[in-house]
Amino acid sequence: MPFGNTHNKYKLNFSQEEEYPDLTKHNNHMSKALTLDIYKKLRDKETPSGFTLDDVIQTGVDNPGHPFIMTVGCVAGDEESYDVFKDLFDPVIQDRHGGYKPTDKHKTDLNHENLKGGDDLDPNYVISSRVRTGRSIKGYTLPPHCSRGERRAIEKLSITALNSLSGEFKGKYYPLVNMSDAEQQQLIDDHFLFDKPVSPLLLAAGMGRDWPDARGIWHNDNKTFLVWVNEEDHLRVISMEKGGNMKEVFRRFCVGLQKIEEIFKKAGHPFSWNEHLGYVLTCPSNLGTGLRGGVHVKLPNLSKHAKFEEILSRLRLQKRGTGGVDTAAVGAVYDVSNADRLGSSEVAQVQLVVDGVKLMVEMEKKLEKGGSVDDMIPAQK
Repeated sequence: MPFGNTHNKYKLNFSQEEEYPDLTKHNNHMSKALTLDIYKKLRDKETPSGFTLDDVIQTGVDNPGHPFIMTVGCVAGDEESYDVFKDLFDPVIQDRHGGYKPTDKHKTDLNHENLKGGDDLDPNYVISSRVRTGRSIKGYTLPPHCSRGERRAIEKLSITALNSLSGEFKGKYYPLVNMSDAEQQQLIDDHFLFDKPVSPLLLAAGMGRDWPDARGIWHNDNKTFLVWVNEEDHLRVISMEKGGNMKEVFRRFCVGLQKIEEIFKKAGHPFSWNEHLGYVLTCPSNLGTGLRGGVHVKLPNLSKHAKFEEILSRLRLQKRGTGGVDTAAVGAVYDVSNADRLGSSEVAQVQLVVDGVKLMVEMEKKLEKGGSVDDMIPAQK
């Protein structure tokens, strides 16, 4: 696994200037924030588990980024990283999360009954709905840094927790390491399978080490509630179903997530959370709720409108192709989801999706009939 020079103690024989990375061609949040002074201050520090500044920044050094796509460029190796290297993480977080300050407090709200509406998104336009988040288990280092033993312990703990679920959450765990071709194909067909990371961003961060050891997928019998184990985060929890009933998807998401957390708590390993960062995850872009609530929605007319991007931005939404990040829309079907993660609650973020998608579907219907939607363009949320 390419870990650069990060664990080479001899580097301390060289001056900070000699070790400072060349970031002249870089366009990511880390490269904007990492001055020589910050590098000098932090380069010989490490977290209790041994994660260093060079570990934090390696992915952003190896991947300069794209002139028009701003990547984050750094990862945490454990919960303490955000504290030990706060001189770097604070400006990255502030830049990435719209001015979120080191003194700001995050809101958490997983009471699904606080969501208004969401059960009436038109299934002729909204093809599927899903809500996902990540969770880190306290007491273990994060995927860029964890050891084989830690990763296996996380898997073991997760299997025990998930296999104790009952009712609508009763399901089965599929370890990647001994998955049959038929099982693998079924999970690919269901759009469930995550495969060995090929993204240089993930590989340079150390997330592909020992693959597929102690990685796996668990899902309930109805295939509407899914947990990935030891991918980019310890856990990725996903609630999904066909059609536009985001209310039901969010209910299942909240109830299932709280059941899982309760089991981990009883085992002495609650999820990592603090009042400033919310849920602590590997990538600073996912701090806070870690939540992405999204729908696959058909917008053939609205997507051609000159102000489509502006409408999304005003609604605090983002779009992707249905294949995930950096993919194009197929047949004018877009994956539309919340743009925010940190500083507002789970309910608030899903509410933006519900209200925004509802409005865009109404606009699409009006455009279909040859009408104008200029009077429907929303104010900035």
